[in-house]
Amino acid sequence: MKRYLIATIICATISTVCCCDVVKLTFPSGFSLGTGSAAYQVEGAWNVSDKGENVWDYYVHNHPEIIADGSNGDVACNSYYKYKEDVALIKSTGFDFYRFSVSWSRVLPTGFANVISEDGLQYYKNLTAELVANGIEPIVTLYHWDHPQVIEEMGGWTNELIVDWFVAYARILFEALGDSVKRWVTINEPDSICGDGYESTRLAPGKIITDIGKYLCGHNVIKAHAKTYRMYEEEFRDRQGGVIGIVLPVSGYLPYNSSYEDAADTAFQFNCGWMAHPLYFGDYPEIMKTRVALVSESQGYPRSRLPEFSDEWKAIINGTNDYLGINHYTSRFVYNDPDEELGIYNSDSGLLMTVDSSWPVATSSWLYVYPEGFGYMLRKVRDEYNNPSTWVMENGYSGADNLEDYDRINYFYEYLKEMLIAVKRDGCNVEGYGVWSILDNFEWADGYTNRFGIIRVEFDDADTNRTTKLSQAWWKKVLSKRKLQSVPTPTTNTNTRTGLPWQK
Repeated sequence: MKRYLIATIICATISTVCCCDVVKLTFPSGFSLGTGSAAYQVEGAWNVSDKGENVWDYYVHNHPEIIADGSNGDVACNSYYKYKEDVALIKSTGFDFYRFSVSWSRVLPTGFANVISEDGLQYYKNLTAELVANGIEPIVTLYHWDHPQVIEEMGGWTNELIVDWFVAYARILFEALGDSVKRWVTINEPDSICGDGYESTRLAPGKIITDIGKYLCGHNVIKAHAKTYRMYEEEFRDRQGGVIGIVLPVSGYLPYNSSYEDAADTAFQFNCGWMAHPLYFGDYPEIMKTRVALVSESQGYPRSRLPEFSDEWKAIINGTNDYLGINHYTSRFVYNDPDEELGIYNSDSGLLMTVDSSWPVATSSWLYVYPEGFGYMLRKVRDEYNNPSTWVMENGYSGADNLEDYDRINYFYEYLKEMLIAVKRDGCNVEGYGVWSILDNFEWADGYTNRFGIIRVEFDDADTNRTTKLSQAWWKKVLSKRKLQSVPTPTTNTNTRTGLPWQK
């Protein structure tokens, strides 16, 4: 199995540059390297001024048992008050951009455009101005999972009215920040919020609308993204000159063996294709439409659980992506579910997934380390969507609460190497890369038990002091040289927490 996959990866594309260019592992001229955060995960100040309650405020206060350590984001990293310190750390590390998200309920306390919080809006104006003054490009995400609770009480992302409410919210931010912000993200990881928020309790709002919730959510997310894109195009692009994209979580889906190449493609379509295919081609992938209809019929539904776009909506949606944002952390091997040979449908995709027992695992139980899957995925995106402008907005590793985070450095080195090979050898049009994350922060259902930051935050201290980790020093050197640097050698050959081998 491993031999097959390695051969597939190496031989996937004929080299377009000489091997010596790849081996140098330097970043191309103009390549952008940055880092990011999300409002609820870092800001704190959950009820400051006239901010309204959002779904995560409501969820963690009413269901603390859902969070691994019973914690919440009431204070988090305190970035609402310490944003200047955060910007100074970003600058001192040498990052080109900082991607942050806006809290919808901080800007619109009632959830709607009838009431605008001047204090809330001013915070984001101040943060943006601070970044620009320090030579850091601001990249703004309009929505990173924290819509107003009042909107959720009316159905949230399962209510089509949210499309116009979102557009009205976006218009206010384009007007307020658009002279300084030239790269926008409409919605971060709709797959996650729709699947884990409307068919699971893992993410807020924690509603289990079995079989249907995630597809209703996804349908409205795509409409909200597309309509926001068209609004920006009509009202702002000529005078502001910005670009708009969506950010999707895309794992590396590899065939378990040579018999399962179609299965790997199906997995990609149900993951990336669910949202990306409509934006590039106007409709859901055919395999999704066929499979969901088939399984829906077997379950006794009168029609497919996957909604249909009208011809009018297809025209609105098609072509509404200036670049494709990707969050990538891990990979899986894919194969067909053998129960289907008996007429038993266990999932819409008809697939099962596994990992290789040799893959190390981070403190996040889902994050298995397989760098080759990153390059495999980037080549798949290249081939599927005519090599679009691609920005890796999140890539990172969760580790224990320590400062000498060799495992995180090793992860970055190996994953960046695969990305550079995909760019320089295979011609993948990746133009930017974002480290997740600049700070340890509130990791949703995991609370503060898993830490992704290259800077440590003391959450038990009222001052939430920051301390740089070894990975921050490594990144500082990488950014100054614009080239991958060797991984420092720890005192032992293996990290006992993860079993990761070390590169010398």
